[in-house]
Amino acid sequence: MSERESGARGLGDYRLGRRQFLAGSALASAGLLLAGCRREAAQQASQGGGGGSGGNFPDTPEWNFVFVNHVTTNPFFVPTQYGIEDAQALLGTTSQWTGSEESVVSEMVDAMNTAISGNANGIAVCVVDPVAFNKPIQKALDNGIPVIAYNANGKGPGTNPALAYVGQDLFLSGVEMGKRIVSLVDEGLVALFIATPGQLNIQPRIDGARQAIEDSGKNIEIQQVTTGAEVTEERSRIEAWYNGHKDVAGMFAVDAGSTQGVAQTMEQFGLHDRGVKAGGYDLTPQILDNMGKGHIDFTIDQQPYLQGFLPVIQLYLYNISGGVTGPAETNTGLVFITPDTVDRYLETSSRFEGDSETQKILKAPSQA
Repeated sequence: MSERESGARGLGDYRLGRRQFLAGSALASAGLLLAGCRREAAQQASQGGGGGSGGNFPDTPEWNFVFVNHVTTNPFFVPTQYGIEDAQALLGTTSQWTGSEESVVSEMVDAMNTAISGNANGIAVCVVDPVAFNKPIQKALDNGIPVIAYNANGKGPGTNPALAYVGQDLFLSGVEMGKRIVSLVDEGLVALFIATPGQLNIQPRIDGARQAIEDSGKNIEIQQVTTGAEVTEERSRIEAWYNGHKDVAGMFAVDAGSTQGVAQTMEQFGLHDRGVKAGGYDLTPQILDNMGKGHIDFTIDQQPYLQGFLPVIQLYLYNISGGVTGPAETNTGLVFITPDTVDRYLETSSRFEGDSETQKILKAPSQA
């Protein structure tokens, strides 16, 4: 059973779960293949005639929703893509997964403009820049295309024209992370690793963590370290930083790739046994495996599955209701996973955490 701090809680033969997705060195190529195969499988699953829908909804056109992402091949978003597919299988919609592999904002803006000129029926976009997406979002709205922000929401509600945001309260999650760091580290050097400083899917987290640590009044020295957008690059930079700072008291990260690199570095050098504390965000298999082995102290789940599933539902409702209903601010939550609670995730694979392609019913743990 997870420590919840806040917030809510067979599509073909081509599928790659997150564990398989991470295998091998050609991550980007695997991701592109995965995205294409997923689209084909999901379209096959939703075939049943020119759109349509489940439940008592009337037959609808085969509305197409475009998801513009900043790291299209990153393993974090595997469950997000499962969520998209599951929602569109229910509703008879289709989707495109596009954007940038390496957080290049101009490529994301180009993808948005392509979606607009292609008359998409809805767009979901990670607003990772405070201003760059405002004009294309407004252009889409002016053309009758609803836009939802997911995973990242610029500088926060009201700072961009998107109709709603689906994702974690990023600054608050950083504050809670900072409080957890303070509970683990009494004093000394603490590294805060971040893949791409300034990008608004992760910068608010590091800002919140820094504030909480500074507010604690503890004698903790914070050093922010940039790791880069590629998972292998993140690992090597974290290892190099550690080799130059072996007096570190804690190593923490605000993105999945950096957290994975921290976990692997902690394991490589046996740092937890030496008293070094560690933690971060998200639930890649390497992160969970290393937690199960006792190498890191916590990781934070933000439910990426919901960040794909819910935008499809909201965009569908907007279209079918003529804009009367649909987009709604949705906090996908903050759940601390610890060594005491990680077994549930290690023992159960599912689409909801992105490490299984299989559709199945899982039994919830007892709340007693």
